[in-house]
Amino acid sequence: MNIPSHIFTIFGASGDLTKRKILPALFHLFAEGRIGPDCIIVGTGRKQMDDETFRDLTLEALAEAGFGGGENAAKWCTGCIFYHCLGDGSPENYKRLGERLAGLEKEHGLPGNRAFYLALPPDAFPQVIENIGEAGLADSGGWSRLVIEKPFGRDLDSALRLNEHIHRWFEEDQIYRIDHYLGKETVQNLLVFRFANAMFESIWNRDRIDHIQITVAESLGVEHRARYYDKAGAVRDMVQNHIAQLLTMITMEVPGRFEPRAIMREKVKVLRSIMPLQPGDIVLGQYDAGDGKPGYRDEEGTGEDSITPTFAAIRLHVDTWRWKGTPIYIRTGKRMPVKTTQISVVFEHPPVCFFRAMEGCTPRPNILNISIQPDESFTLSFDVKKPGEPFTLESQDLHFSYADTFGRLPDAYETLLLDIMTGDQTLFVHADEVEASWKFFEPALDHGLPLARYAAGTWGPDEVAELLLREGRTWSVRQGG
Repeated sequence: MNIPSHIFTIFGASGDLTKRKILPALFHLFAEGRIGPDCIIVGTGRKQMDDETFRDLTLEALAEAGFGGGENAAKWCTGCIFYHCLGDGSPENYKRLGERLAGLEKEHGLPGNRAFYLALPPDAFPQVIENIGEAGLADSGGWSRLVIEKPFGRDLDSALRLNEHIHRWFEEDQIYRIDHYLGKETVQNLLVFRFANAMFESIWNRDRIDHIQITVAESLGVEHRARYYDKAGAVRDMVQNHIAQLLTMITMEVPGRFEPRAIMREKVKVLRSIMPLQPGDIVLGQYDAGDGKPGYRDEEGTGEDSITPTFAAIRLHVDTWRWKGTPIYIRTGKRMPVKTTQISVVFEHPPVCFFRAMEGCTPRPNILNISIQPDESFTLSFDVKKPGEPFTLESQDLHFSYADTFGRLPDAYETLLLDIMTGDQTLFVHADEVEASWKFFEPALDHGLPLARYAAGTWGPDEVAELLLREGRTWSVRQGG
């Protein structure tokens, strides 16, 4: 893969995301030879630091990620890592940043290609983007790319305003709205699984599939993100972005070509085809103390009267020829029993139960379980006859694990950073997707909806079971992934 020479500028260079994810991913790409010394990293922020201080911070981040102690890390930091203080963030300081970038390009013989990664709180996006534009940082003679972390807006109106603001300075093909779930191998392989295997695509419809479940469970609470999370909640933090992307990948029609715009169009079609939500389709919850863990309102940084939902479950229908009448259930929450992200495709029962007269021979539906994390895998359950007497059916699995077959998988950020550098937008979110997703999920943003309680360490409020039980179904999740 040919990676063009460029400067990769990180806004929010001393922040948690930069230290935990971005710097380790960039170094691992360098250590594997996938990017070279002509990929210059410039950290920026209001914190006063010089190059050496930022290099020391980078080495600490690499050590915490398991990459420290080698000559390669020190060599990378010395040759490729730089820092520029933005002080009070004034336009003049952004002009000085532009001068610094131009100086580094001249020193290293770079052609003016620049990527700007906003590893910042969402409230900072508009002003930083405006400063980048006004200072002419994106007008350097090469390509320029803007990378934005989720959440993209707080609702439809704010997302529309943010898109409009960004488009003053950047064209859509320069904007990379990053959702790290799309960098995971299993999510990418959903397209291959569906569209390269005729045996599955031929049964991927309302005639053969009873329903689909998407579960994104977190065992942790809000941890150090309380200030952000108390203003966001489960729908903004997980449903509108991560889960919406999984939903579109599992239900979209085959694109005309394997290229970003064709894939984006099919994903947007899904979002625009979902039937409007009704109050009975939504369950919101907030965790109380349980399993030796504090309740949400007892967490540092949250209010004792907070009504922020930490759990959301939604039943929806994609009103297309393929999926008409097939319910899709999604749920996500904090302080749940395990950390896991799974898609469960539950197939129809046999039309006639041949074994119904035999005791202990009730067939179960075939379930395809797609595990996104912690272990990336595909598992298909099916019934077999248990040896011996009496005649008994037993469920067994066909299982494929990425780690068992391919070893270590690239971190999602490594995949996405490479795509940014090569200009591949396939795994990034288009403006139309953002707007269509917000338009659909706005009714679930706690507009007067009741907030149920659930104990930490459980699978959510009791009310969530009713979403499926009223139609004779139950939640399915494989413990531990």
